Amino acid sequence: MSDAAAIPAIELADVTKHYGDAVALDHLSLRIDSGEFFCLLGPSGCGKTTTLNLIGGFIPLTSGELRIEGRVVNDLPPHKRNVNTVFQNYALFPHMTVAENVAFGLRMEGLDAKQIAERVDEYLELVGLTTYHDRHPGQLSGGQAQRVALARALAKRPAVLLLDEPLGALDLKLRKQMQVELSRIHRQVGTTFVFVTHDQEEALSMATRVAVMAGGRIRQIGIPREIYLHPVDRFVADFIGESNFLEGAVTNGGGAPAFRLPSGAILPAPSGAAPAPGPVRLMVRPESISIGGTPPDPVRPAAVVKGRTIDVAFMGSHTRITVQTDAGTLVAIRFRESGEAAAEEEMVDREVHCWWDPRESTVVAAGDEPQAQEGSGGVTA
Repeated sequence: MSDAAAIPAIELADVTKHYGDAVALDHLSLRIDSGEFFCLLGPSGCGKTTTLNLIGGFIPLTSGELRIEGRVVNDLPPHKRNVNTVFQNYALFPHMTVAENVAFGLRMEGLDAKQIAERVDEYLELVGLTTYHDRHPGQLSGGQAQRVALARALAKRPAVLLLDEPLGALDLKLRKQMQVELSRIHRQVGTTFVFVTHDQEEALSMATRVAVMAGGRIRQIGIPREIYLHPVDRFVADFIGESNFLEGAVTNGGGAPAFRLPSGAILPAPSGAAPAPGPVRLMVRPESISIGGTPPDPVRPAAVVKGRTIDVAFMGSHTRITVQTDAGTLVAIRFRESGEAAAEEEMVDREVHCWWDPRESTVVAAGDEPQAQEGSGGVTA
């Protein structure tokens, strides 16, 4: 690997941002490698948009260092950074045609007419709008306007493309279509994408790596599968999808980690779980839990608890089953199989066993204090 290839697209080193006495970013350190589709994910007010605005140069940082392609850019204005931004409201010029909107930044850079025409054609083809040159923004749908904004930003061929919740104004069906399109475009152009969203599905479906943020800090960084299946704390587990939590403690069960419930019952714990003196929580996702009258005889040891169903809800593609057990209330998801008879009502108020593979559970801290954890190919923050 060459030295140039090893230089990250973006580095934030101990960056803080204050608005008066309010702390928007609290000593944030982050590395984004060239070519990543990196997502900043978190609730409103977590600091994700502030991070994006700092990278774009729209606001100054309070302290720390920001580098883009290895160059310190703390004091550089936006137009002198090799980045471009797609905003949620698209910011298209209403009096210009689609082609003129895409060409605007290229004219500002001083490209000649032939180069501009070639770039406009290239990037409108990339976003599937080759026949829309002469339309005005008012004649476009929301999805088409979003594509024009994307073409305009990419036409300048920035090293980094910043996307500030660009799908937020679209309806659900169109948003899902654009998730697929953004992933395709990223694969084609290879530009580093930094995407801000509060939508977990967007982050998990598109990003190569995700940073979950809260309170101006990063709680966890990792690939989407790792973030979902092995959250580092309860905040991440709760924010990324639905989770079941069992209170208890990790013990050493004859040489293998085990999870002891308050009732004294012992469940197999995931490998790598270390015995700890204090209380912890065992997290398992609803889709990892199987339900039946009697548990099967598994090849591997299964974690098994007994309970009674208290609610069964048909959700279309799946059924959501709530079970009251001695370990607490558990939610399981049973996906509908082709030709399966509708018998949800027969499952209410029945004694059942719930079981799961210990490998599909994880131990998280009992408290909700911020933590950071390195993910696959990632850097802690």
